[in-house]
Order: sequence, then structure tokens, then C-alpha cells
Amino acid sequence: MAKITINEIAERAGVSKTTVSFAFNDPSRVSEATLQRILRVADELGYTPDPIARSMTTKRTGCIGLLVPQSIPYMVQNPFFSELLAGIGEVCREAGLSLMLVPPLKGSVHRAVNNAVVDGFLTLGLETFRDTMKVLEQRGVPYVMVDSDPTPGISCVNINDQGGAREAMAHVLRANHRRVAILAIRSGERRQYRRYVGTLHRRMEGYLEALSEVGLSIRSRGVYLVECDNLDSAGRECFKRLWRLKPRPTALVAMSDIIAIGAMEAAMELGIRVPDDLSIVGYDDIPAARWTQPRLTTVHQPTREKGSLAAELLVALLNESTDVQHRILPTRLVERESVKVRPADTGAD
Repeated sequence: MAKITINEIAERAGVSKTTVSFAFNDPSRVSEATLQRILRVADELGYTPDPIARSMTTKRTGCIGLLVPQSIPYMVQNPFFSELLAGIGEVCREAGLSLMLVPPLKGSVHRAVNNAVVDGFLTLGLETFRDTMKVLEQRGVPYVMVDSDPTPGISCVNINDQGGAREAMAHVLRANHRRVAILAIRSGERRQYRRYVGTLHRRMEGYLEALSEVGLSIRSRGVYLVECDNLDSAGRECFKRLWRLKPRPTALVAMSDIIAIGAMEAAMELGIRVPDDLSIVGYDDIPAARWTQPRLTTVHQPTREKGSLAAELLVALLNESTDVQHRILPTRLVERESVKVRPADTGAD
């Protein structure tokens, strides 16, 4: 079947080809009666606008990109990402925009940016790809950063990572735990926590701040830093390695819920009772944190709100706003059943 053209629509509707083009690409330039007649004729003929031709006319694709630092199969294993997408998706629906996930292309974030056919970007955790900002600037499209250090002239949405981490660590310390393991998201720095950047840096600072308030540090006996990928399977493997250390920790503080849940599963498989033998705290408050047995104590972050706010800022930029905002959303500790107070003589096993 031959493809219907706008020439055929123009002839049937009794208008010019230019008017038909306006109807699909800039309807404000066509009267309501003419617009409805053109749309009715197009529907009768079974016409579908060519998105490529349309974007060449409007200079817009109607799509924004979410630039992510890892592959999509890796990202979607973490429910945190689904919550973030839900927030972004709500705004896209209201604005009539599509959303494209933009992972590294053949290992290159720069190549991904240059090949993505989008009107603007949301970037997630850009710290390890700071040079990518230059590529974004060269493309000349607006972008908003999420979970990145604030940069002058660029809108950014973060949470109070440091405050949330400080509360998480302080919670187990108030419960008389002094042998504590930090399960950190793998950074590529091989436990060189002073080189952490962005979210990892802020969370580590919060943990260390709380430790220092009771006279402990990362070098104290019984305080451990272990890194693993941000996956439940990695949390499981990380815990098995950790449990071979002496003295064993009495509490785990994880940089994400998904790592904490993996560690909890591994502990229970080894017959370790949570929280009687081991207390665990996560970070994010993903829905699964309320379903574990026991339910996971964690730091709540407004993930969906973070996604929707970042998308709103990007939509404003697409509409030629020049307002730059650096927003920090609050976190809060959610106390559930995975932490237990130890006896005051904390040296006992």
C-alpha cells in the first residue's frame, strides 16, 4: 500500500501543502476549524506523520535522553532506577515527550551523547565522566544533572546524601555497635575512599563523621570498608568475604538497599540471625525494603520526586527558561526491625 502524502491530504481538505505542514508541526498557526478538518481527512486516509521529516521541520525530536553510566541490563536490576524512571515518566507524559535511555555506546559515554537523537539530557551520576560535560556543551542541547556535584551554570538535583549516611551510621552506633562494616558501591578506586566523588563521596563523609563522634575511624579495629557492585548478587558475595574477617562486625551499613538486601540473604543462608546476631542498615528505601524479613531499616530518599523535579527543570529549559537551580532534597532515617541494641559491654560477641 502506497504511503499517504501531505499533498493528498491538502487536496482532499482543500488547503495548501504548507497549511497541512503547519497543522502537524505548528498547529497554533492554523484556525481550529481548519485544523480539525485536516486531522479528520488525515485519519480517513490513514496518514501517519514521518517522525524524521517532522523533526527536520520543527528542529525538535519530542524526546529527552536519560544518560546513565552503566548498561541498561545492569541499571534495571536495581529497583531504585525504576522509581527514578517513574518520576521522570510522569513529567514526560504531561509534557508530551518520549524518554530514551542512553547508556554508554560501545563503552563510550561520549559516543552515546553524540549519537542520541534527543532534545536534551538528564544525566545520572556524571562524576566519573566529567569530560562528558564538554561533549554536552558542544552538542548545544540543554541538560540537567542528577546525583552529581553542583556545577555553576548547570541545574542539578541531589539529595542530602551526607546527612542521610550520618544518620544511618549514628543509628547503629546509638545501638552500641562498635564493630561496623561499610558496604560501599564499587568506585574503581579500590577502597581509596578519599578519591570517592559525587554520591559515594558524600555518603562516605556522612559515615565517617558519625564514626568520629564516638572516637572511631575507618582505621579502627573492627571497622571495615568493603566495595561491591550495586547489585543484590554482589551484596551476597561481598558479605561472604566479609564474614571471614576477624573480629566479625556486629552491624553492616550499606550504601544502597539492594546491597543490604543481598547481604541479608547471604547472612540468613549461613544461619546468622538478623538482627539478633547482625544488624543491617540500607540506603534508598526501595519498596523491597518493606518486604524483607525482618524489614530493612534504611535511609529514605524521595527518588520519584527527584526524577520528576529533574525532568521539570529540563522541560523548562526546553521551553527556553534561563533559570538555573541547584536543588537538594531531604532524606530521613526509617527505623524498622533490622537493627537491634547490643549490650553496653560492646566487646562481647
